[in-house]
Amino acid sequence: MTRTVIESKTKTTVIGFDEPFCVIGERINPTGRKILNEELERGDFSRVQADALAQVAAGATVLDVNSGAVFSNKMAEDPRYADNNFVEPTLMKQLVETVQEVTDCPLCIDSSVPGALENGLAAAEGRPLLNSVTGEEERLELVLPLVAKYNVPVVAISNDDTGISEDPDVRFAVAKKIVERAADHGIPAHDIVVDPLVMPIGAMATAGHQVFTLVRRLREELGVNTTCGASNISFGLPNRHGINNAFLPMAFGAGMTSAIMNPVALPIGPKKIAEKKAAVEAAGVILPPDMDDEAFVKLFGMGSTKPRPGKEMEAIRAANFLLNHDDGGGAWINFNKDPDAAPQGGRAGGRRRRRSA
Repeated sequence: MTRTVIESKTKTTVIGFDEPFCVIGERINPTGRKILNEELERGDFSRVQADALAQVAAGATVLDVNSGAVFSNKMAEDPRYADNNFVEPTLMKQLVETVQEVTDCPLCIDSSVPGALENGLAAAEGRPLLNSVTGEEERLELVLPLVAKYNVPVVAISNDDTGISEDPDVRFAVAKKIVERAADHGIPAHDIVVDPLVMPIGAMATAGHQVFTLVRRLREELGVNTTCGASNISFGLPNRHGINNAFLPMAFGAGMTSAIMNPVALPIGPKKIAEKKAAVEAAGVILPPDMDDEAFVKLFGMGSTKPRPGKEMEAIRAANFLLNHDDGGGAWINFNKDPDAAPQGGRAGGRRRRRSA
């Protein structure tokens, strides 16, 4: 049975056909996150640490650490900052060390810059996952020796020098090529986690069917574990969570063993709370003067003022249970306990059992 082992200094996560679905938290990534990018440029890593803790609390068992920042202000002062090969190696080392200060969750080192990958591997305690290698010749020659040198598993993305093919047979062939080339470096198939590339269903109606078929082939013919950028499937569509919630258990049922995704439902901010309160009061509803914001957002089904597991995590936990990867349903039961509920003690609220005569 294929098992991909990822380790921190003290914890082990196994990705495998007979294991619970592995959630790789994606939020430590400055791409598209303006505030985080600006904080990193100032050397402020507090949000990184908060994101790490929130994702682990929500159920991530691996944390992706991506160093793809753009330091626009520093770029104006020093032209070297326009080059990611200059920025990312130093930043990756800082990110890895910063995350390891607050959690012992295993890591996934994520960059397109070889120097950043090596710095991340050197700074990481244990056996991280490396993200990523593609079928491009230059990338294969740069990344596979690193994978062999550090004896780590690697994400293999199914595109090559010709780009991303819409033909699933071509994407399978690229994955097979990577597995074969990795074997030439002494890297076993169980240390390769293939990303078959999920296309947006809004742009390609067969995208879901394609990835399910591809995952089955990768499992049965190559014996490899698989992953994906889970939110790609719903890109550009309304109610993305609804699509993601259906996609993830279906992919899991087809044989996918992990996903790179956001496990956290982001907290409701004060602006949205104020807008909702104004609307409620305009409708003539009188709120208790002592009602706090958390009670208010829960009452009106808005979510929470605190980071909590997202709806996708609910779908994954349910799929684990249904596919017999949650022995006795203990994880599902714990997941559904209200964290704010008062503990039940003694006989309060229950019926007294009649004593036998």
